[in-house]
Amino acid sequence: MTDRKASLRSQILDLCARYCEEASPPAEFKPGETPVPVSGKVIDGADVSSVVDSVLDLWFTTGRFAADFERKLARFVGVRSASLVNSGSSANLLAVSALTSPKLGERRLKPGDEVITVAAGFPTTVNPILQNRLVPVFVDVTLPTYEIDVSQLEAARSEKTKAVMIAHTLGNVFDLDAVTDFVRRHGLWLIEDCCDALGSTWKGRRVGSFGDIATVSFYPAHHITMGEGGAVLTDQPSLKTIIESFRDWGRDCWCDTGKENTCGKRFDWQLGGLPCGYDHKYTYSHIGYNLKATDMQAALGASQIEKLSHFIERRKENFRQLLAALKPLENCLLLPAATPGADPSWFGFPIGVREEAPFTRNELIRALEAKRIHTRLLFGGNILRQPAYQDCEHRVIGTLPNTDFVMNNVFWIGVFPGLTAPMLEFVAETMKNFATRVRPLPVLLNAE
Repeated sequence: MTDRKASLRSQILDLCARYCEEASPPAEFKPGETPVPVSGKVIDGADVSSVVDSVLDLWFTTGRFAADFERKLARFVGVRSASLVNSGSSANLLAVSALTSPKLGERRLKPGDEVITVAAGFPTTVNPILQNRLVPVFVDVTLPTYEIDVSQLEAARSEKTKAVMIAHTLGNVFDLDAVTDFVRRHGLWLIEDCCDALGSTWKGRRVGSFGDIATVSFYPAHHITMGEGGAVLTDQPSLKTIIESFRDWGRDCWCDTGKENTCGKRFDWQLGGLPCGYDHKYTYSHIGYNLKATDMQAALGASQIEKLSHFIERRKENFRQLLAALKPLENCLLLPAATPGADPSWFGFPIGVREEAPFTRNELIRALEAKRIHTRLLFGGNILRQPAYQDCEHRVIGTLPNTDFVMNNVFWIGVFPGLTAPMLEFVAETMKNFATRVRPLPVLLNAE
């Protein structure tokens, strides 16, 4: 790069950072008027400059920023590889699809094989199971952790069971000791959906490093953002090759984008029924997709990950503040708890309205939304009651009472780093005022 180009580039990036700071000054919080979101991105000038820097490369597909972000992400989680994709949902699709590869021999997943999961979760943890013609086996969750009830694992297993795919709910961590012991004893695959839990740990070790494959999401609601984006993580080089084959059209070639002849015998392969020497770049070993991320997305992720540790601490602080402030309402609200052994990087703060409470979840939600405090339900509730899943082939263990409680009684509020202490104080006070108006609660008031 010439001195003039370098100088112009430096000026552009400096101006972008300055513009971002000017365009997004801190706003005064006005209770009841300023929205209190459940989630959101936290972007600064360095993030914007990084994205513009990638644009100035004039290389608009996966490139140097993607390679940098993949290295940083793998190092953070503690695995050998991270393969960027265009969304967390695509990451889940690739995780399951990779395990159907003929290259895995007898361990490959085949149509009709069963995958243990939970019914209280996000649809795209379950969808790839169905999309690959596998059969989900649904088990219940425990309260108030909202994680898989590991006591049901043995009952869920059959001769057809080949894998377990479950998410760490809202940043909390499922019992990894019990689950990893179960899959190890029975020779099953484990997919960890960490889309809501980047940075959470189990007994000091980061989630995403326990499963054969793990997934993360970088949608703006999540711990860091690429705008849209996700990644598939693994410690096994053979699985990385398969994952990236499914991601990159299903090709057998493993050359990086813009590169060729990495294997050294591009025109010397003989695979399938193709003639010997058929171009390896156009040889396909899987029925795949194009789910790559762009370098502009990766550039944002590469900048955001530098702030990830700070974001995680802010989430934990916000969670602690809400938990302490809402403690007086425990007789009518079921407050969340971390799984013993977990140190969650909380994505949200789940709240269950107890059956004996003098109000319903919907009444409380409406009171919060009226004050511009945003709420969300715990994803699909009981996914088997969703219209899309009425006729899907599945098995279910028991009657899923806790999953139905999630569907009927649970919602969550935000803890993301963009929320301030005054915002969280307002959230707690709004709940206390609502509960007191519904029925005088002298015990609660004394507890204050």
